[in-house]
Amino acid sequence: MPWNPDVYNQFKDIRFKPFYDLADLIKEETPMKAVDLGCGTGEQTAILTEKFPHAEFTGIDSSPEMLEKSKTLENERLHFKMAPTEEMLNSNESWDLIFSNAALQWSDDHPTLFPKLITKLKTNGQLAIQMPYQPENILNKILYSLAEEEPFKAQLNGWNRPSAVLTIDEYAQLLFENGIEDLNLSQKVYPIIAADHETLYNFISGSALIPYLERLNQEQQNEFTTEFKKRIAKAFPKLPAIYAFKRILMYGRKK
Repeated sequence: MPWNPDVYNQFKDIRFKPFYDLADLIKEETPMKAVDLGCGTGEQTAILTEKFPHAEFTGIDSSPEMLEKSKTLENERLHFKMAPTEEMLNSNESWDLIFSNAALQWSDDHPTLFPKLITKLKTNGQLAIQMPYQPENILNKILYSLAEEEPFKAQLNGWNRPSAVLTIDEYAQLLFENGIEDLNLSQKVYPIIAADHETLYNFISGSALIPYLERLNQEQQNEFTTEFKKRIAKAFPKLPAIYAFKRILMYGRKK
């Protein structure tokens, strides 16, 4: 099941707030060779190019559906490439800025991933990353629990996706041990005010729910989403509901 940029962008305003908070941590320097990992439609990468007029950005994403939207944004300082994060890690390139907004939660083994990312930074290079803190976000917890129960566990062949996201303390230690200075780490709630339960379902259906549904046939998908919606309604009995969506933001420089 491919990513659907139209569904994802239903919550564009909500998803852009942490992006701007993260971008404000970056210091402008001349020149600046930058990469945006998990750039999606490229719209945010284009905003960064405007914010930092002396920077050259490469946006990387593994979704052709998302990158289709980026074609009209390219210019002499902004280019896009379809590739997984792992391909960048295996290249010989190094960067003045590695930026990633709401993407690295899809990559596994962060204790190994983050040190590798840091090796791709030039001396004094900047690291700016934001991710949903899935282990504490209610909708993610409901989704994981549901996949552990029958009949869905059998239908998914035992597959589930525990979050790779670590605690803020663990990231602080990882960055410190791997030579990142001027650390600025925070965990922040970006509240979603939902008039109905369908809004909460739609929010997660454009991201974390996708890999579950793509493993199910149509009938199983209907069963899974019906039960998922019931549990969302049970978890948020009062409407309008506030969903305290938590995110981790981190910034620092390489020694």
